[in-house]
This record gives sequence, structure tokens and C-alpha cells, in this order.
Amino acid sequence: MALPLFSRWWWVLSGLLLAGVVPARAQTDTLRQQPNATPAPVHAMAVSDDDRRDLGDVIQYFFPRLRPTPRDTAMTLESGHRFVSIIPVVSYTLQTRGLLQMAGNVAYQKPGANISTLVSALAVTQNKQVILTATSSIWTPGNRINWIGDWRLMHYPQNTYGLGMHTSTNRDVVSMQFDYLRIYQTMLRRILPNFYGGLGYQLDYHWNIESTSAGQEVYRISGHERGVTGSSVSSGVAVNLLYDTRGNAINPQPGAYVNLLYRPNLTLLGSNTTYQTLLLEARRYLRLREGSGNILALWSYNVVTLQGTPPYLDLPSTGWDTYSNTGRGFIQGRFRGKDMLYAEAEYRFRITRNRLLGGVVFGNAQTVSEPVTNRFDRVVPALGMGLRVAMNKLSRTNLAIDYGFGFDGSRALTFNVGEVF
Repeated sequence: MALPLFSRWWWVLSGLLLAGVVPARAQTDTLRQQPNATPAPVHAMAVSDDDRRDLGDVIQYFFPRLRPTPRDTAMTLESGHRFVSIIPVVSYTLQTRGLLQMAGNVAYQKPGANISTLVSALAVTQNKQVILTATSSIWTPGNRINWIGDWRLMHYPQNTYGLGMHTSTNRDVVSMQFDYLRIYQTMLRRILPNFYGGLGYQLDYHWNIESTSAGQEVYRISGHERGVTGSSVSSGVAVNLLYDTRGNAINPQPGAYVNLLYRPNLTLLGSNTTYQTLLLEARRYLRLREGSGNILALWSYNVVTLQGTPPYLDLPSTGWDTYSNTGRGFIQGRFRGKDMLYAEAEYRFRITRNRLLGGVVFGNAQTVSEPVTNRFDRVVPALGMGLRVAMNKLSRTNLAIDYGFGFDGSRALTFNVGEVF
């Protein structure tokens, strides 16, 4: 796979993020216990400053009878209490139009472990989409085992725009609708401090796939046939290596995250075709000034098809990562190809002193390989800003509201429970 000179900066950024893992670990050494002791959580969820406020405090201030008992942070942590945040969301996005969603977040902490999280949402949209998602990261005591899950059940009419970066939202639109079941489940076991390895299973099953353009049924898109109509199955083993010093995945503080996942999809496991993919994801969180709570976050997300050809709907695509967050500023599915390179930077800052309100500014850029040459020959960036509203100060869960501008003329509004990455 040939890389033009201008696209090689992606690998430079990924290398810098990977290299940044070592200093990230050094920054957290002072928070660890002595050797042979139970590992301490890195950047745990305890809140030391009593000045923080969240939506619960606002509700208690105006309606004191709704929650008359003050929360004691230290007592709550020691008791292993589960922090639950539930919020109804009414919003608008390009791929859904009007959206009504009930989003929930559960966070808790086992002794000597990182924060375990479960984020779930049920949504119905103006485009007659029904979406049920559940993503989880469950840590056992002492961080010995990490269970990672990504489950989805969807009825999902959605436009697609063909393969490669030279497509248009005007002339290349194909209307697709499909039902989708995703089951991703992985078990990681600690090998070294903050370093994990393990196996899992991943299933992508699409059925009732229909593709139309100008009222006519479409049987191939950009020359791609499999997964354009009918059904498609991708079923494979996940071989996973993970390095993670974040401690709190909901709202990471200084630290690092590197995930390497190799997935061979096999007909023996029910896959329609045999193909292999490799995912390399790196994240780095920096505090630029000592004592400041503001964070500079960096993200690199790259998927490469090593062998074979995935079904159309299983090709790497904008907004189809685990949390549907790549490509803020673009409609989901805007760019699609056998290989995808993506990078993003975001600066997170407080607006109010008590951190009830915060803000972000971000920029991202993406490219996918072209369908014939398999080369990367165009990069499309986006810029944007967002508001953060503290939903739970103990788990540091924010409601994230972002608006981005893609340099191909796209605009997109997005909502998240927890930080985007």
C-alpha cells in the first residue's frame, strides 16, 4: 500500500502518541503504591475539591426536597457505590434529523481498580431509525481483568456516498436501509502494570439491506457488491493488546491509551468471506500547565485491511468507530474505504470556576483509501467547538454538545454522555 508524501504525517502523529506513552507513565508514578502492593487506580474518581458542582447540585439548590441528603464523596467511594446518570436528549443530527434519546451512564470502582463504566442509550429518530447501544469497560479488583463490550441493535436507514475521498453529498448519494446486530466482547488480562493482552469475539451481522438511487435499486456501489443488498456477516476472533493509564475512561486526565487489535474473519465462524483487519488507536492526554484542570487531548485512529475485502457496510467509515465519534463535523458514513487514517486534537477548558460548565475546541482530519488504487490521495479536515455540562461530579461525567464544520461543506451537531475520546 503506497502512501503519498503528504499522508505520511498520520504515521508521524501515531508515532508521537506511541512515544508519549512512556512520559505518561512517568507522570503517574507518584500516584502508585509501593511494589508488591495492590495496584492503585491511576487518576481515580475521587474529587478532592469541594467546589465542583453538577446538575444534581443545581437541582438540589432549586428543589431541596428532591435530594435532601448531601453526598459524601469519601464515604461513597469507600462503600463502592454505583454512580448513575440518566438524561433524556432531544437533538438534531445530519444522519437522524430529529432525535429523541434516553442516555444512561453507570460508573463504579472496585478496590485497587480503574473506574468501570457502562454507557447505554435508546434512540428513535425522525428518519425512522431505532438504535439501542451498550458499551462497557468492566475492571476486576486490582485491575487484573478488563471486560470490554460493544453491543448494538439497530434499524437504520442511512445515506451512503460511495468509496474513497472524491465523493459528493449531492451526486453520489445512495439511500440504504438495513438491520444491524453488533456483538463485540473481549477479555483482557493484565500482563504488566497498565499493559493487557487478551482474546475476544466480534460479530457484524447486517440483514434486510436495500440500496436505491433515484428510485432504482442498486446492486453495486463504487464497484463493491457484497453487503450492498441482502445480508452480510463478518465473524471473527479479536486478538487484542492494550496499554492504558487513563484510570477514568469517562473523562480522562493526564495519561495515555494505546489499543492494537488484529481481527481475522473466518468462514469457519460464519463469516461470508475471509478477510483480516488491523486497528491501531492511540490517545494522549496532557496538562499543559501545572495545577490547571485544562487538558489537551490527542487521538489517532487507523484501520487497515490486511487481506481480503470486507462487506460494504463493514468497511472503515466516518463515525462507525466504537463510540461513533470519528469525524465530528461530518455526517456518519460520509467517507468509506478499505483503509482509514484519522487524527484529532481537542483542548478542554472550564468556563465556570466550579466546572459546572466547560468548553472544548477541536480539529480533525481523515482520509480513506481509493477503491481502485488503494492509495490515500486526499485529506479532509474539520473544525469545531463544544459545551460541557457536568452531570456527575464524582465520576466526572459530562454531557458533551459539539458542533463541527467539515471542509467539504458538511455541518454536524453531536451529543455524547462522557467525553468524545
